[in-house]
Amino acid sequence: MSRGSGCQIRARREHCGRNTKGGLLMSRIVVLDGFTINPGDLSWKGLEELGQCAIYDRSAPEEVMARADNAEIILTNKIVLSADMIERFESLKYIGVTATGYNIVDVDAARKRQIAVTNVPAYGTDSVAQMVFAHLLNFTQNVAHHAQTVSDGRWCSSEDFCYWDTPLVELSGLTMGIIGLGQIGRATAKLARAFGMKVIAYDVAAPAEMPEGCEMVELEDIFRLADVVSLHCPLTPRTEGIVNERNLAR
Repeated sequence: MSRGSGCQIRARREHCGRNTKGGLLMSRIVVLDGFTINPGDLSWKGLEELGQCAIYDRSAPEEVMARADNAEIILTNKIVLSADMIERFESLKYIGVTATGYNIVDVDAARKRQIAVTNVPAYGTDSVAQMVFAHLLNFTQNVAHHAQTVSDGRWCSSEDFCYWDTPLVELSGLTMGIIGLGQIGRATAKLARAFGMKVIAYDVAAPAEMPEGCEMVELEDIFRLADVVSLHCPLTPRTEGIVNERNLAR
C-alpha cells in the first residue's frame, strides 16, 4: 500500500470517531499535517478521546478549506492559516501550532475572532542550539570536506602526517552575535560561551533572564562587531530581510 493511500484510509477512519462522550458534545478536531510530528510510531489515542478527529499526514494549500471547514480545533505544523481562511472557519475556536514558530498563523485575524492560538515554545531548544554549532563547526573546520578527502586517500598519500586542505578557524576568541534572546537564543549563547566565544545580543525587549557573559547591544552593532551572526527571532514584517546588504556592510 502506498503512503498516500494509507493517509487517506487513516483520515477516513478517524472521521468516523464518536462525537459524544458521557453525553457531552465533543469537539471536531482536524490535524492538517500530522506526519511531521507522528510518522506512525506514536498513538493519536489521547487526541481521539477529546473529539471527532480527522488526521491527515499532509494537506496541500488547496485542500485546507475543505478538510477543516467545520473544525472547532485545528492543529498545524507548517500549513499556513491566512486571515482569509480564519475568517471563513465559522466554527473555529482554537488553533494549535505543533511547532515553536507560529508565523504560519495570522494571529491578528485569530485575535479578532477570539480564537485561541498556542505553540510549543520549548520542545526543541537544545536540539536547535546544538544544530547551530553543528553547522558552525562544519563551516570553520570543513568537516565534511576533510572527511571526503580522507576517504579519497589524500591523507594516506600526503608526505606529512599533519594534513588539512583548508584553513581551520578556532571559535575561541571570536564574537557571536545573537538576534533574538528567547529560549533558543539563550541556549545558543550558553554553548558559545563554552566554546570560548564572546557573546553579544540584540532583542526588541531585554529578556528577564540574561545568559551569563552576554552583552546586549544595538542591532547595527551585531553586524559591526560579530564574526558570526545567529538568528533566533520569528519571521515578521519587522524582521524580514534583517540580513541585508546594508547590515552586512557595517
